[in-house]
Amino acid sequence: MTYSMSATVDREQLRTAIREEYAKVATDPAHGFHFHTGRPLAALLGYEERWLSGIPEEALASFAGTGNPFLAGELAPGERVVDVGCGSGLDTLLASRMVAPGGRVVGIDMTPAMLDRARAATAAANADSVELRQGYAEELPVPDGWADLVISNGVLNLAPDKQAAFDELARVLRPGGRLQIGDLLVEKPVPESAKSKIDLWTG
Repeated sequence: MTYSMSATVDREQLRTAIREEYAKVATDPAHGFHFHTGRPLAALLGYEERWLSGIPEEALASFAGTGNPFLAGELAPGERVVDVGCGSGLDTLLASRMVAPGGRVVGIDMTPAMLDRARAATAAANADSVELRQGYAEELPVPDGWADLVISNGVLNLAPDKQAAFDELARVLRPGGRLQIGDLLVEKPVPESAKSKIDLWTG
């Protein structure tokens, strides 16, 4: 299967709009958005209470995923994980618990405000096995074949060049590695006229 990039969307304009939207989620999670956020969203998506127990509020309050990558299976101790679009760090921290002892998790996000939120949550959780990096899904700052598993939650739908994003997921996975993704999916082709509308991408 191949994924094509819209020929009309301005990538940098789109990235700016996404950063602005999710900076609001990071700095003012109670603001109210067109999508669900926080602990109520986590419950709606099937996150078990035992997973959320002890997770710092910094990670939970600004959670804005669209699915639950852990429904595909919990992770194993010692595994190395990349969280693409880690946001406020909820999935990153859950993964770090599951892969302990001996595992490592790299969380990647392009929104500085979300990374600040994730760093605060990681520090509060004393999650020494977590490293947070700024980057894009299409240009992951991770070595070839490093990861046993890549997780992502509500991020790939925002990438205009999906083929590049999936190529990167494959690049950072070791042979035999796996993906666990929660995301949005449309079942009908998106009209070319709609692909250039930034508000449809972010909203």
